[in-house]
Amino acid sequence: MTNTQLAARAQGLRKSYGSDDAAVLALDGIDLDIESGRFTAVMGPSGSGKSTLMHCLAALDSPDSGTVEVAGHDLGRLSDRKLTRVRRDQIGFVFQSFNLVPTLTAEQNIRLPLRLAGRKPDKAWFDTVVDTLGLRQRLRHRPAELSGGQQQRVACARALLARPAIVFADEPTGNLDSASGTEVLTFLRRSVDEFGRTVVMVTHDPVAAAYCDRVVMMRDGRVVDDLDHPDREQILAHLAAR
Repeated sequence: MTNTQLAARAQGLRKSYGSDDAAVLALDGIDLDIESGRFTAVMGPSGSGKSTLMHCLAALDSPDSGTVEVAGHDLGRLSDRKLTRVRRDQIGFVFQSFNLVPTLTAEQNIRLPLRLAGRKPDKAWFDTVVDTLGLRQRLRHRPAELSGGQQQRVACARALLARPAIVFADEPTGNLDSASGTEVLTFLRRSVDEFGRTVVMVTHDPVAAAYCDRVVMMRDGRVVDDLDHPDREQILAHLAAR
């Protein structure tokens, strides 16, 4: 990657599903740079390709053509072992459904990716993340003993503990009430402003997107708008215009 200020870059991404008459073009030649240290939202109607784009950027799926670079690595040129290492060390994930292991405590869930990698977390960073998210009194609780908002905060802590180059959040407030959603969005915002993280969030929600520095609008597998520091009303106006 030639620009050290980029956490990720997509060039000429194309991705389709199905074949012949049933083929669906999910990504139609996407070019997108994700700047380091910023909070970026990707929005668009169902079928616009936003989730497919995130999955390709996050090394969860492979494009049919084009390139993806994350933290200086061209994902298409990596062996399976190196790709696994990049996914583990450089990419964090926050999912709508939390994806916590139900038999583990909150602390065990937070530490799990590093433990699987045979690494010990930095204690000071662990304490910072846990205390910033208000999880200190919940570390011994299992997911079933936590509210949805608390579970998502555990997922955020897990995503950040390895200090990845980029965190992808797929509808992170989709299963939360408004108060819990605000807590999660506030933390993601703080993780960028105070800790220098890079966050890319797929969302349908203009309120959630208004927390971001940048909003990328997609339709029919293409980027159709790119808004810098928009407020909720600007986002709604762009959605309505499409």
